[in-house]
Amino acid sequence: FCGGTTIENSQATIEKLWESHIGTILDFSAEGKENEEDFNLAMNETIASIQKAKSESSIPFSVFKPTGLARFALLEKISSKLKLTKEEEIEKNTFEGRIENICRIASENKVPLFIDAEESWIQNEIDDIAIAMMQKFNKNEAWIFNTLQLYRNDRVDHLEMLLKLATEKKFFVGLKLVRGAYHEQEIERAKEKGYNCPVHTIKENTDIDYNKALTLCIENIDFVSVCAGTHNEESSALLVELLNKHNISKDDKRVYFSQLLGMSDHISYNAAKEGFNVVKYVPYGPVKDVLPYLIRRAEENTSIAGQMGRELTNIIEEKKRRRNA
Repeated sequence: FCGGTTIENSQATIEKLWESHIGTILDFSAEGKENEEDFNLAMNETIASIQKAKSESSIPFSVFKPTGLARFALLEKISSKLKLTKEEEIEKNTFEGRIENICRIASENKVPLFIDAEESWIQNEIDDIAIAMMQKFNKNEAWIFNTLQLYRNDRVDHLEMLLKLATEKKFFVGLKLVRGAYHEQEIERAKEKGYNCPVHTIKENTDIDYNKALTLCIENIDFVSVCAGTHNEESSALLVELLNKHNISKDDKRVYFSQLLGMSDHISYNAAKEGFNVVKYVPYGPVKDVLPYLIRRAEENTSIAGQMGRELTNIIEEKKRRRNA
């Protein structure tokens, strides 16, 4: 589930995946830090991953988590539109400067860059920055990608707004579509604070919105690039269907499938074998930083009804097949 502690010792994983025509997204798993030194380290790691991606076709994207670059409490305050102190204003400017620096380097080096999504109560600030970065750097092609979590009940509306804005302001949209990683926390916090729950409480509604978003992206492929981050077989099949319907080539660089390293391999490897663009998220970093990330991802995936059971069934069936072969 993890590439290694550094970019260098993730190389074996990168090469192994590439043998099966699966690309790598190197994901430095640092989040929830509290000091400037750690924030600058995360920025420099992201820049190093961009430089690495620039020189290797096996690494088609880079990524960063905004919570690796600023204090959570600061992002919460900005997203809530509360008045900031002078010190916080400086922090905010430094945070936004870090992101702009990363985005500029990615676009100059022609490496598409994902901005990961966070909890809904800090996401407003991240969306604002992501849209500003798209307007600035996606004038001719999508280099900067925002991440939409489709378990949120407002994301299809957000996507429609973004498509309209891009048409008006003439920029390209980059999007990674995921279902979402903070479902329980979102429900609990909404209950605790007494506001309307921002996420779907019925999984089928998340699936409906995910597939709507995927359809919208492909219908607007002229100015949208999309990475479908999904472990869901139905959504993966829908993407194949949409590409066929709109006569989009399997290897069109504007469309990617993505899964986490070690998860839903049957989707990743089969899609790659059929000639589709596939990438695996490969977390790396100090063990103490990677573990919380992996635990959250594992929890997120056990909450995906049926998927893990299906993987187990696939493994058992394959073992039977090999035994009888």
